[in-house]
Amino acid sequence: MKKIKKRSECPISSALDIIGDKWSLLIIRDMVFEGKSTYNEFLKAEEKIATNILADRLVLLESVGIITRSEHPESKSKVLYRITQKGIDLLPLILEMILWSDKYNIISPKAKEFAELLKRDKNGVLKHLYNKLAPKID
Repeated sequence: MKKIKKRSECPISSALDIIGDKWSLLIIRDMVFEGKSTYNEFLKAEEKIATNILADRLVLLESVGIITRSEHPESKSKVLYRITQKGIDLLPLILEMILWSDKYNIISPKAKEFAELLKRDKNGVLKHLYNKLAPKID
């Protein structure tokens, strides 16, 4: 289990201790929006995470209860990662980050389309994501 070094008791700082690097959030993004669940799938992200960073972030996310790790049903040599309720509870934050980025940054056409949908029906999108992920929670 990975020990988190807390910088302070500030709630923002405490959250950043866990999800404050881009890799942790991108792993969560890939689980939520792309359905990724294995180490090799995470390695294939366009951001090109290094293997040592990926391994470290997966251990961190598991140790704080954002993801779980289990044996892959089809191969004993593979590990299957799943998002937990604690991870799913990050969805509103992630959706707000998408909207913020749409407002201030250049984003892909696919992301722009999703941001427009969020602007029209954020609650509906959130409900859809919760329902999509709920059966996958351990």
